Amino acid sequence: MARGEWGHNGRCSYKRTTIVVCSFNIVVALYVLQSLYTSLYMYPFSDSQTTFKYTANQIRKMEESNQIRRASEPTELIKLVSQLKKKFTSEERVLELPQSLKHKLINEILDRLRSLDAAANATTQREAIDSWRKKKLKEAKKLLRGKTLNSTILPEEAGVVAKALSSDWAELSEEIGLWVPVEIINKEHDDKPEGEEDFDEEILPGRKLPPECHAELHTDYDGAAVRWGLTHHKESAYDCCVACLDQAKRAKPGEMKCNIWVYCPSETGCYSPDIYEHKNQECWLKYSEKPKLNFKDTYSESYRGSHPKAPVVVPWVSGVVSV
Repeated sequence: MARGEWGHNGRCSYKRTTIVVCSFNIVVALYVLQSLYTSLYMYPFSDSQTTFKYTANQIRKMEESNQIRRASEPTELIKLVSQLKKKFTSEERVLELPQSLKHKLINEILDRLRSLDAAANATTQREAIDSWRKKKLKEAKKLLRGKTLNSTILPEEAGVVAKALSSDWAELSEEIGLWVPVEIINKEHDDKPEGEEDFDEEILPGRKLPPECHAELHTDYDGAAVRWGLTHHKESAYDCCVACLDQAKRAKPGEMKCNIWVYCPSETGCYSPDIYEHKNQECWLKYSEKPKLNFKDTYSESYRGSHPKAPVVVPWVSGVVSV
């Protein structure tokens, strides 16, 4: 009988506990919902209302700070820099050589080179281009003075052409690939022995190449790479040729022996139709059973049409050595 009363009271106590816990959870849930509702009411998602309002004193201090900042700005200097920028930009726009005009000059240079004998050397080519440049420069100056000429240069192009062929000639010739070897003439004395011929041949910088190098200016020979030029640099064409000769002497049986050397003497790098950027002093050692040319003297007009980055003149120096 006592066990029955205790069991009944135990069940009642359990029910009361459950009701109390549930009631507490409901109260907490209602409190959380009220808090969320209050937050949404106080901070609505609207661009027209802000979550924080500055006091009048804070706004006044911010305005004073902005006034001080504006007063401390070097307005005169900023204005002067802006004017200079506009001036330089307009000058560059006026003096820039249009692409169509650049192509016209390049085609005239090519026509001048084509008119030369096939056996013309680099010195002859340089003299021909220099003669053409002086002639065109004279025409441009006459057009600037208002004279009427039968010229390929239009009167409105005269100023740009004159600048391109005078003060900007070095940059223009480099851009279109007119690399010319440096002339180095070493004389012990100014008095020349009787019967000695004048030495006016242009040579590459560095030591004079031996006859077995068979150096050819503005030439690029094909062949299998014995030594990868991208990671093989030499101070001069002489050193590149000697490296080829040395490799051929040291090559083991069955290994390719270098019989072609290709060197980049241009300080701005040398063009090639591959994906690599070829830099000054690259020295390629190659082998070919029957050496054949990739390019010689100039890139053809049709080739430059399909390869817009190609310059006019081949920048490489090559040679097929005797081994």
